[in-house]
Amino acid sequence: MRRFDPFTSDEEIAIIGNGLLDRTLPKTAWTHAAHFAATLWLLQCRPEVELSREMSDIIRGYNEATGGANTDTSGYHETITQASIRAARAFLALVPPLPLFVTCNALMQSRLGSPEWLLAYWTRSRLFSTEARREWLGPDIKSLPF
Repeated sequence: MRRFDPFTSDEEIAIIGNGLLDRTLPKTAWTHAAHFAATLWLLQCRPEVELSREMSDIIRGYNEATGGANTDTSGYHETITQASIRAARAFLALVPPLPLFVTCNALMQSRLGSPEWLLAYWTRSRLFSTEARREWLGPDIKSLPF
């Protein structure tokens, strides 16, 4: 079971977001929580970045810069990324304006805090297929609510 250590400041969230963009975030810090923290930060603090279009290049570049590979079985995953962007956007729309670290902690305490949330919408075989890794592949269990 993964353990989530709550964020304690907006600066901590900004370090993750900037570290992703400038490819200096340590690979060990690129966790499920960091993925959502960076996404929320980009949505709130860098609105000029069109995440649905640009996040694939951002993550692929980060993966390569930190020694990772983007293959049919590892690295960047288009379906998970696009679903997570939609989820983060919807979450932001539902919560009152709060410090970003508070919002991120609330998101991580929600069902989205578990990477397994995606399996309510996709079968494991579809979600982890090569096709879903390469391009958006819609859910096969039920539609996303956002």
